[in-house]
Amino acid sequence: MPDAPRAAEGKGARPGRRARGPRARFRPARRGAPLPLLVPALVGLAFLLLPLVALLVRAPWRSLPDQLTSTEVWQALQLSLICATAATAVSLVVGVPLAWLLARTEFPGRGLVRALVTLPLVLPPVVGGVALLLALGRNGVVGQWLDSWFGITLPFTTAGVVVAEAFVALPYLVISVEGTLRAADPRYEEAATTLGASRFTAFRRVTLPLIAPGIAAGSALAWARALGEFGATITFAGNFPGRTQTMPLAVYLALQNDPEAAISLSLVLLAVSIAVLAGLRDRWMRAT
Repeated sequence: MPDAPRAAEGKGARPGRRARGPRARFRPARRGAPLPLLVPALVGLAFLLLPLVALLVRAPWRSLPDQLTSTEVWQALQLSLICATAATAVSLVVGVPLAWLLARTEFPGRGLVRALVTLPLVLPPVVGGVALLLALGRNGVVGQWLDSWFGITLPFTTAGVVVAEAFVALPYLVISVEGTLRAADPRYEEAATTLGASRFTAFRRVTLPLIAPGIAAGSALAWARALGEFGATITFAGNFPGRTQTMPLAVYLALQNDPEAAISLSLVLLAVSIAVLAGLRDRWMRAT
């Protein structure tokens, strides 16, 4: 039976062609970098790593435990952790709805609103602190009413530290969550609304679980940014030990009187930054 081999090829198979397995994922060939690109790339890498290496080399490792267990360091560290966490919580409460508004709704001036949201990313932090003073200070545009009506004074208080850190950290959360919302399929929300769920219920029961990784990544970035904030904090909240002196402010003050203590505090902030980057590594690797 001469046609038996052809029948064995299976239906839909073209004669003369071998059946192919699953399509192999395309991987570009790895080649060596050309010298005109390799040299500046290595220079840029050395430029970024050299200060960190110098920090590790000059660190007072023998006296480090004593430096980190001092009362001033623990006060600054505790205040930094509390304020950064509170600022991240504030950013979550207002940032997630703002990101949803930018990603899921159409309204006039949305591009302008997005630009204003991202403005603190490029605004010098000291300018942000001055703007907060003019807005929320005792004689500020809104602060005068807070003081006269409710007796609330934000500048040079611990609450002022939280406000300053939230001002600079909020855009990081909004950008991360908005990007995740744009990548998520909106048809899940539409299906939930067609089944009788309100838009808020669809957001709470469907959208939030979908964008949870983006919220976690944005929260980590916002927390790290709040922890390292300096300019807006010292301008709006001052530098009072135990009340408004966070870790970056303690580093600046120690650098003038005790450089070894400044290096020790810098190592703590460096370790926190590395921990945040390590936590976000899997998300970045999936994105690439």
